[in-house]
Amino acid sequence: MLPLYRSRSKLLLLVLLAASSTQWGWAKNTNDTIAAFEAYDLVIANGRVIDPETKLDATRHIGVTGGSIAAISSRPLTGNKVIDASGLAVAPGFIDLHSHTPTLFGQHLNLLDGITTQLDLEAGSFPIVSYGEHFKGGAQLNYGSSVGHFAIRANVIEGIPRPLTMSGKTWTVKATAQQIERMRGLLEQGLDNGGLGIGVLLDYMTSAVTEDELRMIFEVAANRNVPVYVHVRRGISGDPAGLIEVLELAKSTKAPLFICHITHNAMGNIGNWLAMIDQANNEGANITTETLSYAAGGTSISADVFQRRDWQTIFDITYEDVQWVATGEWLTKETWDRYSKEQPYGMVNHHYVKEDWIITAMKWPGMMVSTDALPATDRDIMTNPNISGTFSRVLGHYVRDTQLLSLRQGLAKTSLLQAQWMEQFFPAFKKKGRLQVGADADIVIFDPATVTANADYGRPYEKPTGINHVIVGGRHIVDSSTRIEGRYPGKKILSTDL
Repeated sequence: MLPLYRSRSKLLLLVLLAASSTQWGWAKNTNDTIAAFEAYDLVIANGRVIDPETKLDATRHIGVTGGSIAAISSRPLTGNKVIDASGLAVAPGFIDLHSHTPTLFGQHLNLLDGITTQLDLEAGSFPIVSYGEHFKGGAQLNYGSSVGHFAIRANVIEGIPRPLTMSGKTWTVKATAQQIERMRGLLEQGLDNGGLGIGVLLDYMTSAVTEDELRMIFEVAANRNVPVYVHVRRGISGDPAGLIEVLELAKSTKAPLFICHITHNAMGNIGNWLAMIDQANNEGANITTETLSYAAGGTSISADVFQRRDWQTIFDITYEDVQWVATGEWLTKETWDRYSKEQPYGMVNHHYVKEDWIITAMKWPGMMVSTDALPATDRDIMTNPNISGTFSRVLGHYVRDTQLLSLRQGLAKTSLLQAQWMEQFFPAFKKKGRLQVGADADIVIFDPATVTANADYGRPYEKPTGINHVIVGGRHIVDSSTRIEGRYPGKKILSTDL
């Protein structure tokens, strides 16, 4: 039996704890968490907290300390800084698995669209240490890349670190058996150095990559249990031959497979492509895919499909359906030929994707959304609107306006599904894409009633409406839809991170 004074002290402590529960968020149900006796670094108060994984959708208060979510409570919390999220939705920060703009300007635009993690997994980079060079002075969002097969190919075939256009031997010449083995070694090196899988721009080197070279890539991925992210060889009117090629390799090697922007490859055959993926998964494969929320394709005018194939038949469009990205002008045969010759590094937006295709893709339960954003370096040099409005377009158009998706489904497609796919291979993602205690405090706060993408072709840098606040690593980066300069909590994500 405790001495009387100790019993009274214990009783007094219990009374104080009970009285403090309102202030400190002590556990009362499965959605409350025990908090420490100190103010949190940041509190998000009174928001509609939505966690797609646990299906929590209720008014809650979130306490953030040290870059992580420390408390989620139905009772008010105390913080050194408080964001009042009354009337707003609070969700996991958006994860973009397919971006080509690791630049300061690209980062600024992404943050205003709610993106907290930006990855280039389709193209990737090599060496991995070189990726994100614009962020050496500090990043405001998280970033990372796969190991770029194209860059390794350029190293082996042409002896250059990275090609500036898509017209050299890297894109057209078949590799010898010895060169394929050299590529194997460099792929392994890139993975050892933290690459998040292997990116393969297969459609850009359709005539160059042989069956042996492609199989080697899948073998490396299977041996290391990392994904292959592939832009499949594209055929006419959604010919599935390119899809079948990689599905068979995924099944035979057991390599995880990510099909990049399936809508833009499958076109009108999107339903059949998704059915084939479902069948392969039913047979034991591990395959997923993504779609964009904007309809045009964006790439280099020197891409293989434009220079060495019948692109007008493949896409069922002509010159007048293509924009020169830098100016927004619609092309003619004359301007197309001139730009192809004088500016082979230039970008085009080709308008061929139908809304029905995107709707079919969005309905697929495992479908993720990505930007496929082109590089953005300067406000006076245009790019495609994907960089500014991809995720706000999902929430505004596909969730609220058309009601194709519920809000929770839309948020899963912008964050949770990406994290769940990546965490199979890379532990760092177990803490992303969720609003749960212990998760990284990468958070977006938005207004479901007003969120709207304002960026469009010719006006790619218009910021969205309704993305009110963005938190990265527990730090407030976007306040009242305005980015805050001088805070750099973003981290480079490597495969070795825990």
